[in-house]
Amino acid sequence: MEQYKKDFIEFMVECGVLTFGDFTTKSGRKTPFFVNTGNYRTGSQISRLSEFYAKAIVDNFDNDYDVLFGPAYKGIPLCVSTAVALSNSYDKEVAYCSNRKEIKDHGDKGILLGSKLQDGDKVIIIEDVTTAGTSIYETMPILKANANVDVKGLIISVDRMEKGQGEESALNELADKFNMKTCAIVTMDEVVEHLYNREINGQVLIDDEMKKSIEAYYNIYRGE
Repeated sequence: MEQYKKDFIEFMVECGVLTFGDFTTKSGRKTPFFVNTGNYRTGSQISRLSEFYAKAIVDNFDNDYDVLFGPAYKGIPLCVSTAVALSNSYDKEVAYCSNRKEIKDHGDKGILLGSKLQDGDKVIIIEDVTTAGTSIYETMPILKANANVDVKGLIISVDRMEKGQGEESALNELADKFNMKTCAIVTMDEVVEHLYNREINGQVLIDDEMKKSIEAYYNIYRGE
């Protein structure tokens, strides 16, 4: 596993974003782990987060993109900060664009913020996490309604590796549905690999018991 992935896993733990215990997802699934990206709350945290996204984008997409699109609302700061990180760290000039939840009818009119999409733009959608892929199903019509863009792919922070709407994982479903590449900074397999019996800030988050709980969860919900 690359060092930046290990660093990212520990960064999530330090920020209180990645936690372990007994949780219930919006879909009603009982899960032993939870990823709450709302716990990134400071400028320095967002700055560092964007560097991880930028590194993962460079690793997965090379230079084959022009625009980062962040679905409202959590995707807005992600696309802006990651565009900055790509410029500062990789000298990659990339536009950013997001959508509004409501169409604005005065001033800067329309549903989009940031760069105006143009026919032929190569777009990467940037999100925090996805379970069923609902936001992406909502985002694709918005993109296509504004320009004939080429959506190169989707990048998220953590691949939960769970079933989406069918038996496939949510990321694989989205890749098949929209003929695009889907990837994450890290997968939950990588999280378990790195944290199992490893002490972080004086605490072992994934011991034998927690590992068994995660394995039991995936026996039910793991996507193909």
